[in-house]
Formats: sequence, C-alpha cells, structure tokens
Amino acid sequence: MKYANVGLASAGFAFPSEIVPTEDLERQLQPLYERLKLPAGRLELMTGIRERRFYPRSTRPGEISVQSARNALAASGFDAEKIGCLIHASVCRDHLEPATACSVHHHLGLDSACSVYDVSNACLGILNGVVQIANMIELGQIEAGLVVGSESGRGLVETTIEALNRDLSLTRQSIKDSVASLTIGSASCAIVVANLELCAGKTRLVGGAVRANSKWNELCRSEEDLAGGSFQPLMKTDSHELMVRGVETGVETFGEFLANTGWTLKCIDRTVCHQVGVAHQKMMLESLGLDPENDHTTFSWLGNTGSAALPITLADAVEKRVIQSGHRTALLGIGSGINCVMLGLECGELPVNGSVFVER
Repeated sequence: MKYANVGLASAGFAFPSEIVPTEDLERQLQPLYERLKLPAGRLELMTGIRERRFYPRSTRPGEISVQSARNALAASGFDAEKIGCLIHASVCRDHLEPATACSVHHHLGLDSACSVYDVSNACLGILNGVVQIANMIELGQIEAGLVVGSESGRGLVETTIEALNRDLSLTRQSIKDSVASLTIGSASCAIVVANLELCAGKTRLVGGAVRANSKWNELCRSEEDLAGGSFQPLMKTDSHELMVRGVETGVETFGEFLANTGWTLKCIDRTVCHQVGVAHQKMMLESLGLDPENDHTTFSWLGNTGSAALPITLADAVEKRVIQSGHRTALLGIGSGINCVMLGLECGELPVNGSVFVER
C-alpha cells in the first residue's frame, strides 16, 4: 500500500472515569490465589499492567463512540457533511443487527450520502478502517471519512474472575489460558482521515503493509458471539504462542512495510505497537531491530484495549509531545487471527481532542 493524497486530520477519544488497579483484581481473585498458593503481585509482574479503566455497567459501545467521534470532528474543524464514510470498528458493538455505525451516524448528524458500516477484526479493526477510508480517498470517492471504535472490557474481566474462583479443578497450568482476559481494559478512539490538502496539520499517511497468518486462528478465541452492552464472554488464549506467532507475522510484514514506505530502520523516529503487555512489546521491538526508547506505550495504565489500543496510544503520544512534527512514525498493529497491519506516518501537527466519557 502506498498513498499520495491521504492524511490524518485529527483524533478524538473518550476515557472511562473508573480506574481499577491490578491489585484490586487480585483481591477479587483471592479464593483462586489461596487455593493455588499464588503470590500477590504476580499479574502485574507478568504483564506490566498496573491498572485499567472501565465504563459504567450497561453502557453501550455506540454511546461512547459518539463522544469520541464528536471530539475528533471538533478537532478536525470539519462540518459533518464532509464525512463521506463512517466505520465503527471495535470488537464490542451494540447489537448483532443493525450495525453500531448506524446509531453513531444518526447521533452525529452525518449526511445521508455517507457510507455507514461496521468492521470487526480483533485488535486491528480501527487500523483496518483507516486503510479502507484511505483507499476511498485515494480513489477520489470521498474527501474525508471517520473511523471509531469503543471497547468495554468490564464484562470480560468480571466474568473471567467469577469463572476462575468458581472452578475448583483449575491448576497453575490451566489458568494460563485466562491470563490475557485479565489484562483487558476499556477505551474509545476516533480518527478523521482526509485528503491531505484538507489536513491542516499535514500528517501524511505514507503507506503500509498487511499480512494474514490465519492458520493460527485458534490461539485466541471467545465463546459464541455475545455482542451488546453487557458483553460477558469467556476467552481462551494461549498467550505465549499467540505472542510468538504474532511477532513472527510482524517480522514477515515489516520488510514489505519498509519497501512501501521507502524507509529504512534509521528513518523511523517513533513507533507505536499494539498494547498487549511488556513481554509482547520487548519481543516485537527486538525482533524488528527497533529501539524501545522510541516506542510509546499506554498498556501500563490502560491495559489491553483491543482495537482502540494502538490509535489511542498514538493520540496520547501526540498529546504528550512524544510524537512531534517531523517524526516518521510506524504503527505496528497485530491482532489475533493472526493478522498484521503496519502503517507509516510522516507527522505534521495532529489535532487531538479527548474527554472523560459522560453518560447521556
């Protein structure tokens, strides 16, 4: 993928207000910890995640996405009628049918000629949405589009804790499939993608690469589809094998990414990886030959927030001036399945607008 006319116009986000420290989860898991003689602090030590955030119970993902999207639109300075495509791109959604994008479109007051649909691809949904909108802009079909997603991890974490405490047959070995579920947090992020001429900050999408390694699709899998505000599935994740195969897929993708962007390793000023945890970050950067000092993370205080993780970390890096005008920035996304999306940005100023989510 190579782009000549596409930029990021803005980003918006809506943080949850409730902070849940990892030590609180361990207190809730006390029956399991006592039964298996597990030491306190084990979860944070393994993952590097000290806390995560949760939205209020029964909050629908679409409600949160409306706030993030409004923040992104306000930062872009675009009128609603300029948005030619709206993609809702998180794992969490309001219903099986209709698309969550429909309610978001309605509440944003977007034009009736705007394409509206959902995309779901584990942790890569929002990046996939960016690529789809970028392709439409490059083809001259639209001037600008909006991709947004909101992940609500409370249901998964609480259901996992309940199941672990209830199942007396569990061993130290068998609980490993549930550890990834305890790293999950909540977040929402929206990105406005537009023709570069309309982007005041001139953050250019240079190009990127994608790769599918779907023979490993069983390494992380939920129960049956349980879309909706309560979203209380159970997940089984072979965390180590998923990490190894995910990084392996990233290495396979990285060469094409460099070729399509025209970059070398020395060209890359900043990186943003998918926010799984400290072990994944270390293995990913070492395998690609990238300096960890140039990588920005949020997993320590947000946890793994699925499709919102990488884009909200990009927004956080811009807000904190870690990523500045002139930086070549590599977005290194990996999702269970296994899929990989890597995108390269030549950064100008990127307007970012964030807020704490407020229930309607």
